[in-house]
Amino acid sequence: MSYSLRTIPSFDRDAKRLAKRYRSLRDDLSRLARELQQDPLQGTDLGGGIRKIRLSIASKQSGKRSGARVIVHVELLAQPDGGTVCFLALYDKSDRSTISDNAIRQLLIEAGII
Repeated sequence: MSYSLRTIPSFDRDAKRLAKRYRSLRDDLSRLARELQQDPLQGTDLGGGIRKIRLSIASKQSGKRSGARVIVHVELLAQPDGGTVCFLALYDKSDRSTISDNAIRQLLIEAGII
């Protein structure tokens, strides 16, 4: 099954900001996108179709533990064409330790999911 991918404007802003700091981020995100198209149920399940994925940033020269975090919403369909993965947030673990439930709710509203 293949899943369609989409982003929201705040994710694009976060990615652009972090890409200025980490040159490999675009390639790292492309690799993650390819992986999510094949298996969207990666990362930690936060409930309600929300998942938190640890992302290693190659140019940061550290592993997933101190890399970035990607928050996605996965909508699975019973049909054979898969579903949709919506990229909601991207943040550097060294800048922000976690994301609040209220922040996730605002991202879901921005994405038109709720």
